[in-house]
Amino acid sequence: MLSELVTEVKGVGDKAAEDLASMNIHTVADLLYYFPYRYDVYEIKPLSELIHDDKVTIEGRVIHEPSLTFYGRKRSRLSFTVEVEGIAVKAVMFNRAFAKKQLHAESMVTLTGKWDAHRLQITVSNYKLGPAEEQANINPVYSVKGDFTNIKLKKIIRAALSQYGKEISEILPDTYIKSYKIPGRKDAVYAMHFPADRTALKHARRRFTYEEFLLFQLKMQLLRKLKRESTQGNAHDYDPGKVQDFINGFPFSLTNAQTKSLNQILGDLKSPFRMNRLLQGDVGSGKTAVAAISLYAAITAGKQGALMVPTEILAEQHFQSLTELFGEKATIVLLTGSVKGKKRKEILAAIQNNEADIIVGTHALIQDEVIFNDLGFVIVDEQHRFGVEQRRTLKDKGLNPDVLFMTATPIPRTLAITAFGDMDVSIIDEMPVGRKEIETLWAKENTFERILDFIEKRVAEGEQAYVISPLIEESDKLDIQNAVDLFHQLQEYFPEKVKVGLMHGRLPSAEKEGVMKQFAANEIHVLVSTTVVEVGVNVPNATIMVIYDAERFGLSQLHQLRGRVGRGDKQSYCILIAEPKGEVGKERMRIMTETANGFELSEQDLRLRGPGDFFGKKQSGMPEFKVADMIHDYRALETARNDAQEIIETNILENDKEFYSLRQYLEQELSFLDKLD
Repeated sequence: MLSELVTEVKGVGDKAAEDLASMNIHTVADLLYYFPYRYDVYEIKPLSELIHDDKVTIEGRVIHEPSLTFYGRKRSRLSFTVEVEGIAVKAVMFNRAFAKKQLHAESMVTLTGKWDAHRLQITVSNYKLGPAEEQANINPVYSVKGDFTNIKLKKIIRAALSQYGKEISEILPDTYIKSYKIPGRKDAVYAMHFPADRTALKHARRRFTYEEFLLFQLKMQLLRKLKRESTQGNAHDYDPGKVQDFINGFPFSLTNAQTKSLNQILGDLKSPFRMNRLLQGDVGSGKTAVAAISLYAAITAGKQGALMVPTEILAEQHFQSLTELFGEKATIVLLTGSVKGKKRKEILAAIQNNEADIIVGTHALIQDEVIFNDLGFVIVDEQHRFGVEQRRTLKDKGLNPDVLFMTATPIPRTLAITAFGDMDVSIIDEMPVGRKEIETLWAKENTFERILDFIEKRVAEGEQAYVISPLIEESDKLDIQNAVDLFHQLQEYFPEKVKVGLMHGRLPSAEKEGVMKQFAANEIHVLVSTTVVEVGVNVPNATIMVIYDAERFGLSQLHQLRGRVGRGDKQSYCILIAEPKGEVGKERMRIMTETANGFELSEQDLRLRGPGDFFGKKQSGMPEFKVADMIHDYRALETARNDAQEIIETNILENDKEFYSLRQYLEQELSFLDKLD
């Protein structure tokens, strides 16, 4: 049985079992599915085909005895010359002093390492005496701990395959295996550890990439189905005629993307199951209009609606815009920490007595004193800014209210599919007609005075500007212009009539709110800030966004900052001051100046940075896959997602014998699966 302890494998004693346990290998199954993290492919290519900085393998004749030099304790550099295709190539090895005794003049050697095409030099990571033909073509490399070597681990895996290989059972339906032309599980496991050639390895990896994605998506889809069906929601019997009249009263037409998202939300409202949806839309894409229509639909069904936002100034802006939009169609109240005394008591009474239709507020909405009469629909804006408990408390205020989360952070589709697999996701990926595109420019630091002159001219015409700095104070580690120094510098540069403000994360909340209110009222003309201005606040008069040391930011964050301007009818500008040293930094600047679409940018950012930075270092909620890679294998992720949806929606796990093994596997993984019977 694959569930047996690893000590049952021949050659595994107590000490070996202890070392394997440190690698989280406890059973035979753990051992067989402990795949290599990389493969060294020993393929000899002509020198003319080798690419600079690539990992390569060359074969040659040692011309003279190696030269060995020591620097520091136990640190050494071994260098020698090999003749390859009649050309002298320099080889360098670090901390391998013992190799001097093995490498002799005239001997043949095969070297693998990083290739420097400019200096005709290889920095050796692996070497083997003799020509390449004597070696295996592909060498799997495992992550090992303790006294384990790769050779020892491979020997134990080979023994385990010999003893237990026949017990590896297939879990994927035969239909999928044939349709996608992937190998069976048993053959794929063997090929992952001992690939006959690159083709066999490629197909084995393809199989496990799909399998990992499918199993993950099935778990997420099952969770979503269970959550949806186990929590009875409110079937909102809203008035479609009134909702359509409300939409017709807008001074603009909804985009196709807005209409599609709205229909999905309205469908959730009508459903007897609780809504758990994420509405994702770029800055300025019109999420607020969709939210307003959804709130109105809930009101026509006789329910109260709530909109929770992270800051008071954002709450005030939403309150004002919704009040203008609804007119006399709804009673809207604002509840924040600043609302006190008699006014607060009146608002709390209105909420409890059902005299308030829509309640806009900050986390003040989840205080114990707030008692809703009949809360049916909750919208949480910039949902990542609230803790899970805060969001849950608000949901629990109503009788299973429908919940819509909104975010202006464009999350790459691959991450949205993975991270929000247990939520429905609506995307507004289309901008309203007539909106002016923000002109984005990349400038060097020596042009800063010209930029300030440009700002001064625009301020004289009644416009405003943001100047963003990455840090609050001077850092010894990073040579970055900081916000405080920049603030003083601009105060000295601009004439007195140009008012300069300062905002950063260390200011008390009340001071931050005060500064933003002054900026929104055009009492501050140029706001020097760190990235705390990233979320939400609408200042239509702000037309210039200058980002200092722009290479320090990711593309998504740069795009979020850029979205703070361009909210009025005047032409807006985003100026990136950056002198990136590396190619990735230069690529970021190029992409920013050429791409305005947040979703395209987020995909590019994912490609450049990897998934870590999107959800924080802990990667909370993000799965770790052994073989699959969300970025490079996104097509397989899409396929697995679609297959998982079809499997759950058609209930095929219950009804088709071909899916029995897959169901059994999931039953072991998920104890709640029997609830689906």
